[in-house]
Amino acid sequence: MAEDIGSTVPRRQLGRMLRQFRTEAGVTLDAAADELEYSRQKIWRIESGTGAVRVLDVKAMCELYGVTAEMTNAMRGLAVETKSKGWWHAYGDAVPSWFELYVGLESAASHLREYEETLIPGLLQTREYALGLAKIDRPKASEEERGRAVEVRLQRQALLTRRLPEPPRLDVMLSESVLRRAVGGPQVMSGQLEHLLDAAELPNVSVRVLPFTAGPHSGAVAGSFVILDFPSGKGGRAEAEPSVAYSESLTGALYLEKPEELRAYGDAWSSLEALALDESESKEMMRKIIGEMRHD
Repeated sequence: MAEDIGSTVPRRQLGRMLRQFRTEAGVTLDAAADELEYSRQKIWRIESGTGAVRVLDVKAMCELYGVTAEMTNAMRGLAVETKSKGWWHAYGDAVPSWFELYVGLESAASHLREYEETLIPGLLQTREYALGLAKIDRPKASEEERGRAVEVRLQRQALLTRRLPEPPRLDVMLSESVLRRAVGGPQVMSGQLEHLLDAAELPNVSVRVLPFTAGPHSGAVAGSFVILDFPSGKGGRAEAEPSVAYSESLTGALYLEKPEELRAYGDAWSSLEALALDESESKEMMRKIIGEMRHD
């Protein structure tokens, strides 16, 4: 449902519009901070959609930038929307602050294109596989803390089969090494590959494999990434949220949305598509690897 998307998209929309109004008014970030008696970091966080924003802040910024009364009212309405909480807030520290933005964007996306070089994507992991990873990811965490982190991952998967809004299209490209890298032992891994085969039967999910025989490719240079595209809002009358390329590291993530950045990741995806096995061949490879695991 709409409330499951939370505040992520309206927060980003509001930030973009405030940055645009500031730029059009010829006000620098430093000048705005001085005039409003805010820190430079606070304004940057509001404009980038990563920080909390109050209606009072929006009113003060719109006054400084000379925004019309009608547009100011619309912006204040958008600020109210940023107060809604997504489902993931109930899990507290189990969702790192740097990952909250991604979970919100993922919930709002209409199309996800994901390339994975090392691990099964979170949206397609089994509980057992996710628990195996949690022991590596969080070696000092308690069993309870690891369990909560896994529950978040499994809860995220509900978006693939939700009724409203329409579930996103998920196109996944996996390096063959992902299928052969055992997590949690052969039984857990064969169960995970069976789950991948089941997920690939969903009408909105495609799973393809990049075999070792494809040789060097752009994915090996780019590393794992996700390209997120968004639907247009309000019955197609509103402009769609701009696409984002997401790349994760051990302690944080990059959200790339400049046209040249998106082009680079789009080109990398096209290159991977040209080299990957088709869906039928990919399923055959998964079945073959399952057979190998069961005979070891």
